[in-house]
Amino acid sequence: MRTKKPVSKAYPNELVTVGDHIRKRRLDLKLTQKEVGTVLGVDESTVWNWESSKAEPLTKHLPAIICFLGYSPFNGTGQSLGERLRDYRRKTGLTQKKLAREIGIDPSTLSRLEENCSRCFKKVVKKSTDFLHRTHSGRDV
Repeated sequence: MRTKKPVSKAYPNELVTVGDHIRKRRLDLKLTQKEVGTVLGVDESTVWNWESSKAEPLTKHLPAIICFLGYSPFNGTGQSLGERLRDYRRKTGLTQKKLAREIGIDPSTLSRLEENCSRCFKKVVKKSTDFLHRTHSGRDV
């Protein structure tokens, strides 16, 4: 008689945090936290902190995490301009300051855009939209 091996207690029932996504992928691949840390360029304690929700990954680690997972663990479908900008920033690992510099706007303005503040000048919205169109990945994020 054959039976399936029971799922580990560590296996997440629900994928809520980025750490949950990492843990699920790690367990599916039968990797240790140290091995995942090596792949992501961080220490094994960092992976443990992410998986235990003690810390969230820094923006600079998000591209490697997305690559490791094979998908973006973030909920947003990127419908609004602010969501698309935040998704692009996460995918590329850019800080708000760096992305704002690339777009040619102030970082505080980018922050307001990402929060979907409706009080933004048309010129800022156009610059941001044009930037996303130029990157070609703005539509895919």
